[in-house]
Amino acid sequence: MAYRLELDNARSMNKVLKVGVVGLFVLCVGLVAGWASAPTRLTVHVPPDLRVGATMKADEIPPANVYAFAHYLLQQINYWPDDGSKDYSKNIFQYSNYVTPSFKDTLLRDLEERGHQGELAGRTRSLHQVPGHGFADNRVDIAGNGTWVVWLDFEIVEAVRGVPVKKTAIRYPLKVQRFDASPDSNPWGLALDGFNEDGPRRLTEAELHQGAGTASNTNSPNTGGHG
Repeated sequence: MAYRLELDNARSMNKVLKVGVVGLFVLCVGLVAGWASAPTRLTVHVPPDLRVGATMKADEIPPANVYAFAHYLLQQINYWPDDGSKDYSKNIFQYSNYVTPSFKDTLLRDLEERGHQGELAGRTRSLHQVPGHGFADNRVDIAGNGTWVVWLDFEIVEAVRGVPVKKTAIRYPLKVQRFDASPDSNPWGLALDGFNEDGPRRLTEAELHQGAGTASNTNSPNTGGHG
């Protein structure tokens, strides 16, 4: 009788072990499937100021990062250290992964027009942020659907064959949008999409002295072109 009870207990234990093995197998299949479907690369945009900490979602882009992206790209495209007839076209193609196709077409048309008007040959150009007009919360407007409008205040400095010809402050309302591109060619996942509203315009003397917190409240007509 005792032997029969031991045999029944062994059979019950075997059933429990079989159920456990099947459960572990199902769990392992689920883990493998989850691992296989997980992204191999994850981009997290970390805000520049972490003094008070930050909790970020993987797909969330802080306004400060959008501003930094627009600031850097506009400066680089407009940096002509030697000769605008060569530097401008080189920059457009060098940074083409960071602009939308429509804005690239706009830049190429601008390149052609400036060339016809003699505004490139022998000309150097650089953009410098207007002092006191750096990042502020209201310099990035969230337009929705992965788009933003960034307000940048730059001073344009140009010279032709070493002779200064232009020094003026311009406000650029740049459109930025999420850009589904290869992380290797565009790690930001953002692209410039042209100018908002009437485009860039000259800053007034009053605006030059008002500083960073006045950008997105000024929607006056374009009075100065894009420099």
